[in-house]
Amino acid sequence: MKRRTRRTPALIRDYTLDPDEVLLDAFNLPSFDTDQFEGRVERSLQKHVPLLVGGAVALIFAVFLVQAWNLQVVRGEALAVLSANNSLDHEILFAKRGVLSDRHGVPLAWNASALHQDGSVDERAYALRRYHEGDGFSHILGFLNYPEQDSDGNWWRSEYVGRAGVEQSFNERLSGENGVRLIEVDALGAVRSANTIDPPENGENITLSIDADMQQALFAALRDGAHEAGFVAGLGIVMDVHTGELLALTNYPEYTAQAMTDGTDTEAIAAYAADERQPFLNRALLGEYSPGSIVKPYVVAAALNEGLIAPEKEIHSTGEIRIPNPYVPGAFTVFRDWRTHGWVDAREALAVSSNIYFYAISGGFEAQRGLGIGALSEYARRFGLGAPTGISFDAEASGVVPTPEWKARVFGDDDPWSLGNTYHTAIGQYGFLTTPIQAVRYIAAVANGGWLVTPRVYAGGEPHRTRVGVLDAHLAVAREGMQRAAETGTAVAVNVPGMRIAAKTGTAEVGVNNEHMHSWVVGFWPADEPQFAFAALLERAPAETLRGAAPAMRAFFEYLVREQPEYARGEYPVREPLPTPTLAPTNDAEA
Repeated sequence: MKRRTRRTPALIRDYTLDPDEVLLDAFNLPSFDTDQFEGRVERSLQKHVPLLVGGAVALIFAVFLVQAWNLQVVRGEALAVLSANNSLDHEILFAKRGVLSDRHGVPLAWNASALHQDGSVDERAYALRRYHEGDGFSHILGFLNYPEQDSDGNWWRSEYVGRAGVEQSFNERLSGENGVRLIEVDALGAVRSANTIDPPENGENITLSIDADMQQALFAALRDGAHEAGFVAGLGIVMDVHTGELLALTNYPEYTAQAMTDGTDTEAIAAYAADERQPFLNRALLGEYSPGSIVKPYVVAAALNEGLIAPEKEIHSTGEIRIPNPYVPGAFTVFRDWRTHGWVDAREALAVSSNIYFYAISGGFEAQRGLGIGALSEYARRFGLGAPTGISFDAEASGVVPTPEWKARVFGDDDPWSLGNTYHTAIGQYGFLTTPIQAVRYIAAVANGGWLVTPRVYAGGEPHRTRVGVLDAHLAVAREGMQRAAETGTAVAVNVPGMRIAAKTGTAEVGVNNEHMHSWVVGFWPADEPQFAFAALLERAPAETLRGAAPAMRAFFEYLVREQPEYARGEYPVREPLPTPTLAPTNDAEA
C-alpha cells in the first residue's frame, strides 16, 4: 500500500515566525504608530554589511598608522627641534615703584624706563631708580636692590627690596604688585601672541614731610661746621612741635644712594665700608650720645612740678660744692661747675648752664631738697628719653637713663648708687645716653606745652601725642630760660637777626680720659610761639675745642632768614605743588 505524503504549502515553508510576530495580530496592530516604525518587523543585516564596515575601519587605522610613522620616524627629529624651540611661558610685568616727593612736590626718588637701542621703551624690563642729586638725602631716602636673574635668565628675585631709610621702611607701600603676561614664541624667536593675565599694580606715591631745600642747607651747615672745628661727623633734625612732621633729617658723612642702588661704582662702595667715620650709620636715629646739659630744661621743669623749688629762688654757685665722703672720714668729694656764676634762679641757671644749681635740685645740697634718682629718671622717661620714639623706620636705638637698677646690672652690687651718680645724671653725664631723634622730640614737648609727639617723615595725617604730665606754667620757665640762653647765655651763637630762637647747648666729654667731646645744641623757634624744634650734634673733636654745634647751626638759621623767611617767622611757605614725576627714560647701557 502506497503511503501518502503530506505536502507543506509554499507560503508556510518559506516563512519562519519570530516571537515578536506571534504577538502581532489583527487585534493590536491598528494601535501601532507605523510612522515611528512601530508594529514592523526588523529585517536581519545582510552578510556583506559587517564586511564593508570592517574594511572602512581598517582603512582609517591604516591611514593613522602611516601618519604616525611619518611624524615619529620619518620627520620625528625635525619636529622635535621645532617643538623645543617653540615656547609658551609666563612673563613678569614689573610694577613701577612709587615716587617719593618732598612736601612741595620736589621729586626725591623716581623711576626711569629702560630703552631699546632704537629708543623705544623696553616694557619687559623693570624700571630703574633715580635719586635727588643734592647732598644730605641718602640716610632718609635709603637705597634698594633691583630684581635679579640667574645665569639661565630665570628671576630668583622679582621684587625691589628696600635696604635703608624710607625705601626700606615703606617698601610694601612703594612696591606695588607685579603682573603676569602669557607669551608664545616660535622657533625663530618671534612672539606669536601675548596676553596679559594679571596687569601690574604700581606702587603708592608718597609725599614726605621733608623740605628739600631745608634739608640741603642743614647738611651743608653741619658739614662745614664739622670741618672748621675738627669734628668727625654731625647730624641735624628740624621737626614741627605740634604734628611731629620732620622737615629735615640729615647726617654727615653720608653715602650716595644712587651708587648703592646701581652697585656699579665698586670703588666708592668700598670706600664707604672702609671709612672709620661710618657713613652708613644713620646717627639721627641710631647714634647714642651722652646728652650733656641739653637735659637741664626737663630737670628744671621736673623740680618745679614737684614743688621742690620756686622759679625765683636763687642758689649760689661758687664754682664747686664739697660733699663728705661716706667711706673716708674727713674727706670730701668735689663737684665742680664749669665756671663761677654767683646767685642764679631757674631761668638764669638755664641761660648760663650752672651745674651747681642742677646738682642741688636733683640730689639736694644743704637746705635744698632734690628730686632723687627715682623722680629724675621717671621724668626723663615722661619726656621720651631712653626709649624709641616710634618713628616709622625699621631701626631705632633706645638710649639709656641711668638708675640704681641699671648700675647694678652693669657694674654689679659691689658698686652701689651714690649721690654723685645722681648729680652727674642731672647734667646729662654718667651713663646717660640719648639719640638725636629723642632729643628733638623731648625739646618739642617743652616747646608745645607738654605734648610728646611721635616723629614722622610723611606729610599729612593726624599726629600721635601723649601728655608728659608737667604743667605748662613750669615748662614756660624752661622756655624763658632757653630764650635767655640764646639772647645772652651759652647759646648766643644762634642769636640770628630776623629770628626769635630759644636754645640750650650741651657738651659731653667722651673717651677713656675725657680727651674728646661731643657738642649739642637743641631749641625751638619762634621763642614766644614755638612752631619748629631742632637738634644738632657735632661728634668727636678734641676736648678743648671751642667752636661747636651752635655756630654751625647759626649758618643754617642765616640761610632761613635769607632764603626761606616764612620758615624763619615760624610759618610754612605757600608754594604751587609740582606734578608727580613720570617715568624718565634711560638707555640699555645704563640698565
